[in-house]
Amino acid sequence: MPEGVLVRDLKSRNGTFYLDQRVERMVLAPGTSLRLGSTTIAIELDAELADEPLALAGFRGMVGASPAMQRLFGMVARLDGSLVPVMVHGETGVGKELVARAVHEGSRVAGGPFVPVNCGAIPRELVASTLFGHKKGAFTGATDARKGAFGAASGGTLLLDEIGELPLDVQPALLRVLERGEIVAVGEDVPRRVEVRVVAATHRDLLAEVQAGRFREDLYYRLAVVKLVVPPLRERPEDIAPLASFFARQEGQSDLPADVLEELSQRPFPGNVRELRNAVLSFVALGGHAFGEAPPPPSQAGGLDRALTEAVRLDLPFLAQREAIAERFTALYVDRLLRETNGNQTAAAKLAGLDRTYLGRLLAKLGRR
Repeated sequence: MPEGVLVRDLKSRNGTFYLDQRVERMVLAPGTSLRLGSTTIAIELDAELADEPLALAGFRGMVGASPAMQRLFGMVARLDGSLVPVMVHGETGVGKELVARAVHEGSRVAGGPFVPVNCGAIPRELVASTLFGHKKGAFTGATDARKGAFGAASGGTLLLDEIGELPLDVQPALLRVLERGEIVAVGEDVPRRVEVRVVAATHRDLLAEVQAGRFREDLYYRLAVVKLVVPPLRERPEDIAPLASFFARQEGQSDLPADVLEELSQRPFPGNVRELRNAVLSFVALGGHAFGEAPPPPSQAGGLDRALTEAVRLDLPFLAQREAIAERFTALYVDRLLRETNGNQTAAAKLAGLDRTYLGRLLAKLGRR
């Protein structure tokens, strides 16, 4: 069945139990367990069934001709009709949210909302209310009742981005939602049923986090029923040119010059697809000097002044150019900051001299996940 595996108890003597409740007939999603008498069995998805590539240049907004992306397209397509939990893993900037949206668009809840939540950008004290909602007056500042992310995603898909940042004390409540389909809003005692398909995303090695005691093992296996790995751009350089052309067309430019595509194809792009997109946007806005080698610091004979002088164009509006340059600087700064701190946003905020909450808002604005 698309929903999972149909389980029937044919009047067995020892009984079939799910969550310590005896059942006669139910549909279980992969990743769940049930007890047959004294034996516990787990239902898992056969990964070999989803390993065939698709011969597509693009799929539901994703672009790529590399074998790795073709296999990813194939796995996403084979999830169509299913509501099993999915874990999307990949470095910062590879496009994990885009993959999650593609999973949503092929699901039986595609007509419902797609709600992304960056777990790393939520103040720690507000994580539970952001996810599960709160009643009016539940805490200082709760002037109105809120239904939370699960409530907003009812009938659709909830993306829990940067799930590795979820505080340990909130993880049991999330596990309960996944197991029982119930949430308890902050300040309430009565659980509410929710029908939500959950997709999680992370750049962290969650199994290492489990071993370190920072992430619950049972929650990991409940979220990672199906694991989709998005490869970094440096491992699929053949995707750089089609991606760059795609971004240019989105900005109204018919195509990029061959020498520009060649230059882009030679770059490592540690910031992955996001960095490539920023480079293309800068080229479209500022011309050919927009994504050359990084300019030397001002102390080196005015290198920054020279780079800015070359970037300035009098045939383009002042405000548009200023905004593009500021956005480009911010993107480069944040990408280098995250690389320097291995994606640790708390360490990044400290290094940059920024408030942790402000950095979270800045990352969300830039599309950093």
